[in-house]
Amino acid sequence: LFREYGVRYLTMAKMTEMGFTANTLINMTEEEIDDLMKTMVEIYRMDLLLGERYGIKSAIRAEKKRLQDSLEMQRLELLSEAERKRILDDQTTFAAAITSEGTSKELRANDALIFPECASADQAPMNINTCKDGIIIQNRNNGNLCGSGLLGIPEHSSESDERKMDTNKQKRRRSKEAGEDGEDRPREHPFIVTEPGELARGKKNGLDYLFDLYEQCGKFLLEVQRIAKERGEKCPTKVTNQVFRHAKHTGAVYINKPKMRHYVHCYALHCLDNEQSNHLRRIYKERGENVGAWRQACYYPLVAIARENNWDIEGIFNRNEKLKIWYVPTKLRQL
Repeated sequence: LFREYGVRYLTMAKMTEMGFTANTLINMTEEEIDDLMKTMVEIYRMDLLLGERYGIKSAIRAEKKRLQDSLEMQRLELLSEAERKRILDDQTTFAAAITSEGTSKELRANDALIFPECASADQAPMNINTCKDGIIIQNRNNGNLCGSGLLGIPEHSSESDERKMDTNKQKRRRSKEAGEDGEDRPREHPFIVTEPGELARGKKNGLDYLFDLYEQCGKFLLEVQRIAKERGEKCPTKVTNQVFRHAKHTGAVYINKPKMRHYVHCYALHCLDNEQSNHLRRIYKERGENVGAWRQACYYPLVAIARENNWDIEGIFNRNEKLKIWYVPTKLRQL
């Protein structure tokens, strides 16, 4: 323990005579070490050199660190071994799943992007990542084209979307949901997939109601611009937080930023290609799909529209009278 620390044999013999061992010294605190050296000097009349005092402390401190490093290394090795086993198990499970589902994946890889003039309800878009090289679209020769130049949009299942929305709602939920002005805000009814002109039943909201909210936001933006001009302030050109606050102040508590940003690409498809939008609504209504699956499917036609316009999604929004007041969703900006 004290080798190369300048502690004399006489001093070590005296500590052994007092009943101390290396293990005892290692498990002692700094204060206890000071008490030991004080006892050796005052009671046993030992003449401890200054270097010996620091040598004893340094040797014990170094041995403690070595033992701690050794224990940490053993712990890391155990964790590493457990991680390797877990990865191996995951790979085995994944390989088994691939083997059992190979046929179904090949079938899904042949699904094409559906347009109303060339498809039936059985062929509606389900997954943007089913093509290995990009997005599958329908070309003019009625063949399947897998465009390697397209950027795949990460797949989010409808269940995942619903879980995220539920989590966000739980974080904001209180005994009574209060607005910024302290007034109680009633809970909103969830959306369901409805056909054009169909009214939702029960405590549900249909998609016509959803698109009408975007129309109302446009009117609120005009009101905010008028007020800003009267006050000599800068007028917003897009739907911003200022517009959402104004809507809430006027009593439209059912309009909020998270919801409107969440479905803005669905509204974009409704404005750019109303026929395709209605087609998707009918298909997903017939299948009994939830609104999360319908929302994800609305991305596919927009990607095709962007491709036809050299991926200028910003220009597509700005050239449309209803869309130019909305910010382009992040997923579409990344195309």
